[in-house]
Amino acid sequence: MSKKIAVLGCGWLGLPLAIRLVDLGYTVHGSTTSPEKLKVLLSKGIVPFHIRITEEGIDETHTFLKSAQTLIVNIPPGLRGKKTGNYVAKIRHLVTALKDTSIQNVLFISSTSVYGDSKEVITEKTNLRPQTESGKQLAEAENLLQCEPFKTTVLRFGGLIGPERHPVTHLSGKTDLPNPDSPVNLIHLDDCIGVIETILTKNVWDTIINAVYPNHPTRKEYYTVMAQKKALPVPLFVPGNQATGKIIRPQYLLENLGYSFKRDIHL
Repeated sequence: MSKKIAVLGCGWLGLPLAIRLVDLGYTVHGSTTSPEKLKVLLSKGIVPFHIRITEEGIDETHTFLKSAQTLIVNIPPGLRGKKTGNYVAKIRHLVTALKDTSIQNVLFISSTSVYGDSKEVITEKTNLRPQTESGKQLAEAENLLQCEPFKTTVLRFGGLIGPERHPVTHLSGKTDLPNPDSPVNLIHLDDCIGVIETILTKNVWDTIINAVYPNHPTRKEYYTVMAQKKALPVPLFVPGNQATGKIIRPQYLLENLGYSFKRDIHL
């Protein structure tokens, strides 16, 4: 197991992940697009780098990747709503930068949005049918990385929840929300980090992993309870059974890795 890891993108997930890896004894190179954040990374024992990837190119990454065998790619597409951009072009620049480096393993943080919408139970073997622009570009980025000589593990997270991040804050007080009986597919930040730690510890490379808490309450049930717990106005859903969403099954995590989730999504 290499003791030097490069974490590309030290944001909401990447920073606490990098801190955890430092605690585990790794030498961690961490990148940020914000110059002001370099001091924060340094104060946490992370070797800081200011790196920007655009559609036109990527900053010099030789020192960032130097002598690391593992790269964690944690840069989201950022294509929600009306936002546009070419995320695939950014990943192409990254792939080019990885040539002639010591990187042997890549962990690509993706999303279950690559599966699209359906009423079926989704496993890692389910065909991809992305419908959103973000999902389509993530699926293409996954394929780009998996075609390279290094070993890529694709980690598809469900909806992310944790400190200062919970979808109920955006739904609170809204009315006429659709699909009250559709299942939620969520995962807590603590388990995001726990799953990544397991992948690194067990050297799980060249595979695909769904990471979603294996309990799926309905949207109405879950967001009503969470709004009450947070003392927020309860969101109101259109009445009637309108279950249209998919259930993501973390089959590889449960059956191959024996992973035990740390945080119930209700907490």
